[in-house]
Amino acid sequence: MRYLETKKARIEIIPMIDIMLFLLVFFVMLTLRMIPSSGHVTKLPSSSTAVTIPPPKLLVEVHEDGSLMVENQTLSPAQLTEMLKKRDVSKTAVTIAGNQTISLQQVMRVIDAVKNGGATEIGLATSHAASN
Repeated sequence: MRYLETKKARIEIIPMIDIMLFLLVFFVMLTLRMIPSSGHVTKLPSSSTAVTIPPPKLLVEVHEDGSLMVENQTLSPAQLTEMLKKRDVSKTAVTIAGNQTISLQQVMRVIDAVKNGGATEIGLATSHAASN
């Protein structure tokens, strides 16, 4: 008659803890991936018409001295053009981020370098202007 005895149901908590830890690690890694590719702090110019766009496939940071930071590499505009020519940039969205103190001429040099490289989708990074 030992086979007919009913056992009391037990809830195993160890596998549930493993699953919760896996989910926690997964979401932490996903969140870290959402951080922009470059960790440089840039004080972006503000715009009242700024809109949110998807993350760029290529982020170009313009520094005050005219140098460009692309994928943690310092490049000149000519080097940026050559790098883009080597890639398939027909669908690459390029976002240009610059400090408030850079000149319009520096931004235009970067836009020309990106266009000469073959990219057609160009965005300018800004922050939202404070409402008055």
